[in-house]
Amino acid sequence: MKMNNLDKKRWFILILCCFVNLCIGSIYAWSVFAGPMEERLNSVYSAGLAVGALAIVFTIANAVGPLVMIPGGRINDKIGPRWIVLVGGLLFGGGYILSGSATSLPMLIVTYSIMSGFGLALVYGCNINNCVKLFPDKRGLIGGLTTASYGLSSVIVPPIANTLIQNIGVAGAFRTLGIAFLLIICISSLFMVRPPVDYRPASMPAPDITGDGTISKIQTQLTWREMMGTKKFWLMIFALLCGGISGMMCISQASAISQNMMGLTAASAALAVSVIALFNAGGRILSGFVSDRIGRTGTLLGAFVLAAAGLFCLYISGHGILPLFYCGFCLIGLSFGTFMGVYPAFTADQFGSRNNSVNYGIMFSGFAASGYLGPTIMYKIFGAQGTYSNAFLIAELFVAAGFILMLLLSRTIKKS
Repeated sequence: MKMNNLDKKRWFILILCCFVNLCIGSIYAWSVFAGPMEERLNSVYSAGLAVGALAIVFTIANAVGPLVMIPGGRINDKIGPRWIVLVGGLLFGGGYILSGSATSLPMLIVTYSIMSGFGLALVYGCNINNCVKLFPDKRGLIGGLTTASYGLSSVIVPPIANTLIQNIGVAGAFRTLGIAFLLIICISSLFMVRPPVDYRPASMPAPDITGDGTISKIQTQLTWREMMGTKKFWLMIFALLCGGISGMMCISQASAISQNMMGLTAASAALAVSVIALFNAGGRILSGFVSDRIGRTGTLLGAFVLAAAGLFCLYISGHGILPLFYCGFCLIGLSFGTFMGVYPAFTADQFGSRNNSVNYGIMFSGFAASGYLGPTIMYKIFGAQGTYSNAFLIAELFVAAGFILMLLLSRTIKKS
């Protein structure tokens, strides 16, 4: 494909990727499905599940991401995104469809956590990294837009899922959404294009802006082995882990927190899920735009401050202090969205865009670890104490550690 044609077509591909990410981002609406599915398994199939037992389904779905993103990223770097997105769409949509027929927790883990989780990881990593390569002139903004569409799904899907559950049951809701997701992702995959190696649009100036205030004429292109041998990598991945804990805690349990902590109804709790998701999506776009101008590390340091403030609001918002509770959710959403929006471009800045599909897949394991630790800490603390207060304090410790790591990272980047 000629360069001038790709300069125009890249915007169409970006729009398609955003629609696809809206589909796969429905995984963050799991808390809406969890209660009705738990009731269905207990009442229809006598599963004998304890309250909150299905939290493991969401945890595993997030944890499997790096297992697929890394090999999927290598294939994407070699042959392009079309086949990867197609296979990922079949797995993701098919997992949803089969989840509607699940009769036990293990079956739900196989269909939703593993099938849909694998499909999500293939599509997510491929979409974001391909778009970052298509827009080397707007890395932060494009990373924010593509990840924002993923997060925005949690605003759009919960009310749709609630309506479907009320009218055709949770099994029917899974099947209906699964068919829609499968068709949208698979059809969109046919239009995906891989840019040439080191592609630069005609409008992009010769110097490469790294995103941290420095300019280099030739950007370092590290392989995953070379990347993992740097100090920057380890600071970045552990900072991402610390930054993701608070967001994964609240997003995975948003509905349960709203009902158990604030006494909200299921319908009002669904609104709380949408609120945190909306600010999560907004944070991705805003942070991508801001980080292109003030630098990645400065933006991420701000995200840690937002997380600390949000956790404090949640900690002191007792029963009835609803405005403070929503303020905490909004700040956590903004913070989490910043990490997810900035890190794809941040990884490409520091280690090069040529191998970014694999490199970001490895970096993403830091987020996957937070996806396991956050909900697990929340579930264990509430199960043992009947309150979430100490879970918020534990998350504050992770935020403090992450802030220190980001300061060290900023100093390391400046020295290098």
